[in-house]
Amino acid sequence: QPQLVQSGGGSVQAGGSLRLSCATSGYMNSITCLGWFRQAPGKEREGVAIIDSDGTEGSTLYDDSVKGRFTISRDSAKKTLYLQMNDLQPEDSALYYCAASIYVCGSWYMYPTDFDYWGQGAQVCVSS
Repeated sequence: QPQLVQSGGGSVQAGGSLRLSCATSGYMNSITCLGWFRQAPGKEREGVAIIDSDGTEGSTLYDDSVKGRFTISRDSAKKTLYLQMNDLQPEDSALYYCAASIYVCGSWYMYPTDFDYWGQGAQVCVSS
């Protein structure tokens, strides 16, 4: 089955940047959608960005709160998913997870329940 191992994260001041990586391995042939989710203390897990795992380009979807600041990408050769986070704000502080799904990426939604395989999580802390 698919395995996802995350790296990156850390602490930055507001306006700073971080990049999260998610190395995939195992049986990935059934995976059609990859994504990043986050969960802040006391809040539900929410979608940040998703990307088709098929095709050369990979269509993407972003939560409105991160549009223009975050970029999701994948390197098929390296079998790695990335999340570049720029202009980070304190409200971006959360535990971030990468995830893989056997379902086609939603065109307007990102439901954590659609994703069966998860990374171990990486903490992102943004101070004001």
